[in-house]
Amino acid sequence: MPKFIEMDQTVTLADQLKDEGGPVVLINTFVVPPADADSLLAAWTADAEIMTRQPGFVSTQLHRGIAGSGVFLNYAVWDSVADFRAAFANPEFRARLSDYPASATASPHLFRKMAVPGICDA
Repeated sequence: MPKFIEMDQTVTLADQLKDEGGPVVLINTFVVPPADADSLLAAWTADAEIMTRQPGFVSTQLHRGIAGSGVFLNYAVWDSVADFRAAFANPEFRARLSDYPASATASPHLFRKMAVPGICDA
């Protein structure tokens, strides 16, 4: 099971899961020694297969740091916090967490798009 490390010490994932708003983006960083990268990828793939079947799931994309990095970034879009909360609590998903390498850390956090005039749309 990965060790969970909060991305934001002032607003935890548990705090965010209480939100009832609309669409959100999950950003989750994983860090493993490069030797454990294949194990992390296998565990993440199994999790992603579960998540893609959940109500409210829109899409996901995994990224890996370059030059042999052991840092991975998952970007997943959900219709709502409620949908993500239900998927995150899914017993099938929770049971698979033990498949991650013991060396792994995970830092999940929820975001919403924001507009910056002249730069990006909300």
